[in-house]
Amino acid sequence: MGGTGPTGPVMDRDEVDRALARLGAEHEAIETSLLALQDHAGRRLLEGAQLTGVTKERWQTAEAAITLLWTYFDAYAGALRSAREIRARRRWSSREDLVELTELLRGESVALAGAAAMAAGAPTLHGTGRLSESFSLATLVDRMNELYARSLDMVVAADAVWSALPARIDLLAAELQRTRKLAHSVGVRPGEHPAGDDLERITRTLTALREQVVSDPLAHWLPAQGSSAPGGGRPDTGVYDREARALDEVRREIDAVLGVRQDAEQRLIRLRDVLSRADRTLAEARTARGEVLAKIAATEVPVVSGPPTVLQEQLATAAEYRRQGQWHRLSPLLESLESKAEDELLRARESLTAVTAPLAVRAELRGRLDAYRAKVSRHGLAEDPLLVERYDAARRMLWSAPCDLRVAGEAVLRYQRAATELLGGGPYMPEDHRG
Repeated sequence: MGGTGPTGPVMDRDEVDRALARLGAEHEAIETSLLALQDHAGRRLLEGAQLTGVTKERWQTAEAAITLLWTYFDAYAGALRSAREIRARRRWSSREDLVELTELLRGESVALAGAAAMAAGAPTLHGTGRLSESFSLATLVDRMNELYARSLDMVVAADAVWSALPARIDLLAAELQRTRKLAHSVGVRPGEHPAGDDLERITRTLTALREQVVSDPLAHWLPAQGSSAPGGGRPDTGVYDREARALDEVRREIDAVLGVRQDAEQRLIRLRDVLSRADRTLAEARTARGEVLAKIAATEVPVVSGPPTVLQEQLATAAEYRRQGQWHRLSPLLESLESKAEDELLRARESLTAVTAPLAVRAELRGRLDAYRAKVSRHGLAEDPLLVERYDAARRMLWSAPCDLRVAGEAVLRYQRAATELLGGGPYMPEDHRG
């Protein structure tokens, strides 16, 4: 290489040929990328869409940038073509040719109007407002790469949102319509059931979401933190996911209502049976209370209340809901009634147990007296005068009415002691009477 020029040492033929080969490869790569961007589905959708919001603003900038990209590319291709023509003049380029090629390949030999770059929002090397700018081919490649990355990022992001969200929203909307029809069939309607109100809200939200996604996709794009690759990020599905979960909850509620419709009759039959058993148990407790008051003396017998009429009224209301097909009202009422009916049966059983406790004590004393009578009889002591006397005394007390349980219990205890002594067991000291 000999001599120098304004752009530094003059390139020799080998350097020129290598530079032309590298620039040619870059030209082909840039052209392929630009054509791919031109044919990108996202770009075609952006051109035909009625855009709003941030997407409209960014697409206006991106359109200008893409136009500027082609302007830069045409200028780059023209400079490369000129350089190839100069190199093709002679097999062995003259010094004048090499100086011209050096200036063309390394110098700021490509002049462009500055207004074009300003319209695209592109940065300039020498500030803004100049009528024209001059670039070297290397700088022009850097500028094209920058504009291409920004434009592609915007196109890819919008296309990713359009590819991901509208179809999913449509599927969810179709499921929503099926759910609304099913809800209407079981009486779940807006203003009458919370699930019906939820369906209306989900419908409004999905409708608004789809309109916004179509017109302003970049409002639903989350860029990846720290990523410089075009299209780095993901669609923001937060609103969609929230409404999908809400619809799942409504479907579960409707499934519960459907379950009520399928087994309502059996549940009503079981409820009537439980309440009937509770009523019979309370009636038995009232009868037993009268018997206890008549047969047991000096005993506090708890009062037995009547069956609660409110449960019967609610049961009648539940039957009416079933007859009218108001399943959304029947479902919570049945759940409440089932719990209350079980509680009522338990209360009735506890009342019967409390009322009949004195009769159980008397029966236990009778059993104990007869058991000791049988024991002494096996040993031939049944006719012992003391035992006969004490047995008759205890028996009269236990089989007479009213029966004083305390006195009768002492009489049975005296008979047990006498029987134990005669059987040779020593003084009788039952565990529950020691001390």
